[in-house]
Parts: sequence; structure tokens; C-alpha cells
Amino acid sequence: MNGLTLLSTGSCAGSRVVTNDDFAKVLDTSDEWIYSRTGIHERHFCSEEESCVSLAREASKKALERAGLKPEDIDCCIAATVSGDYTSPGVACSLQRDLGLREDIPVLDVNAACSGFLYGMETARGFLESGKAKRDRAGKKDGLALVVGCEQLSRLLDPEDRSTCVLFGDGAGAAILRSSDEALYESFLGARGGDEIVVPGPGDGSRRITMDGKAVFRFAVEALPRTLRALLAESGLSLSEVDHVVCHQANSRIIDHCIRSMKADPEKFYKNMDHFGNTSAASIPMALDEMAEEGLLRENQTLLLDGFGAGLTWGGVIFRTDASFHRPAEQERVNRNENAE
Repeated sequence: MNGLTLLSTGSCAGSRVVTNDDFAKVLDTSDEWIYSRTGIHERHFCSEEESCVSLAREASKKALERAGLKPEDIDCCIAATVSGDYTSPGVACSLQRDLGLREDIPVLDVNAACSGFLYGMETARGFLESGKAKRDRAGKKDGLALVVGCEQLSRLLDPEDRSTCVLFGDGAGAAILRSSDEALYESFLGARGGDEIVVPGPGDGSRRITMDGKAVFRFAVEALPRTLRALLAESGLSLSEVDHVVCHQANSRIIDHCIRSMKADPEKFYKNMDHFGNTSAASIPMALDEMAEEGLLRENQTLLLDGFGAGLTWGGVIFRTDASFHRPAEQERVNRNENAE
């Protein structure tokens, strides 16, 4: 089986920052109440000029630029979202137009809610492995995929429902993935149909996101460690051999439960929901990009991605950063030194 490696990342959050104190002005809630239950202090919402597509476009541009690639180098484009601007055209088709991607490549959206980016990775891997989205490049038959998780959930929230409106944010994360015959790569995907979380479609203008929070919490604290254990078993690795674990950033308490269940080192598990909230399909790639910008990611590291979401769905991937992984933190240091000279 062909695997994937992570070549570069990019992200973009909505420009309007909404704090817990902002919600406390209009709801019976407080920063302490929200943070103690979720780990969230603030989230980003889109301005009137921004959209799911515009966030995805900016995140993708960053990832392409950091990888030193042109739009025509991309062999496959997958967008994971439940909140695209339209049912059709999908976000991926809009990206093909806006970025200038080739017209002879697979381009489509996937909907697996907060697990969507992981489903998108596996979808891209399948296209690249099939040879339908691969071409000779400088004598090498690799393939390059642009996989994006993007959401504008703010327009689907009930502003009077404090059990949901304080949880979610708008954002997009993009990754350039390279196919490889020799790369470490294992995936674990699944679903259990249920209506514990319901996200209305674009045509349901009067409906908003609804969620049975207690049921979702019970599901999540079971799904995360189960997926993690399955990936370790399939790969033959121990958790000590994994450099970073990046879970879906829904709730700090859910990730903490997984850490305790695995008797793991908390430092291995990245968290950033405190300033982004739950961005659904965007949460994992946005976390990866923030880690890259902070200098935490470098070449040939082993990453374990673990998510769950509406559907109900769950998924995970264990893979590595590319030997040519672009480190934005290192590039910024070089740029500062050049400017100083």
C-alpha cells in the first residue's frame, strides 16, 4: 500500500475573535463556566467578507507557497467540510478555480464532520495509489495531494443555545501530502449512524446545529483511545515512538481522558482549542500548521492523528512528515537574519 508524507501546511482563521466574555454579555454563562468544561477561552468567526471557501483558499495558498509548489503540481484536491458555501459547487471545485489547479485531476468534497480531514487523507491516498491522480515528475512517479479541512460553523449556530454556540469556530487548515511506496502509513476509519450531533444543510435556513453533549462525550472518550490503540497495533509502534499526537480539538477534557486511558505523556498531545474552539474538519490541520509555525514539526517525524465527529464517525492516521518538510519557523528565522543584514 502506498503511504503519504506531510510536505507542508497552511491555515487561516476567521478574522473576528469572540471571547467567552463576549458570550457572557448576552448569555447566562461566564469564562470560568465555559473554560472549565471545554478548555476554550475564545474562537474565531468569519467577517461578512469571509466564507468557508475564502478561508480554505488562503490556507491552501500558504501550504503551496511553503512547499515551493505551483498549482499545476497538484494531482488531487480534497476538501473536508460540513459548512461549505453551497451544496454545489463544492469547496474543492471552488479551490480548483481560485487556485488555478489543473482540470484533469480528481476534485471533490467529503463530509465526515470532525473526522473529515482524516477521511480526506485516505480518499486522497486512494486516488494517488490508483494512478488516476499521479504523473511523472522529474523522473519520479510520486503524487501530490492538497487536502483541506474548512468550516464556517458560525452561520449554523443558535446564538441563544449556550450548550453549542460557545463551542465552535471558523477556520481552515491545508496540507500538501506526497505519496510514497516506502512511507509509514496506517489508517483506521469507522462510523456508527446516529443523530447525537445534527448539522443542518445549506437549505435549512431556520435550523441550527443541535447536539446531545453527554452522549457525544461518552462516545468521544471511547473512540479516541480505541482509534489510537488500533493505529499503534497496525503500525507495530509503541506510543513512545510517536513524536506527536494530534486529536480533534473539540474539548480539553476529552483529550485528557484519552491521555489517562493510555497512561501517556501529556506533552505528546497537542492542544489549541483554547484560542480556536472546535473548528470541526479544520481542527486537526489547523493544529498541524500551528505546530509547524511554533517549530514543533520537523523532517521525518512520526505523527498520529485521531478524530471523531458527527455521523457518528471516527478516524485516525499514523504517518510521517516528509524528508523535505517545510519548517515555516526556520524560514522565518532565516528571513529575519537576511533582513537584519
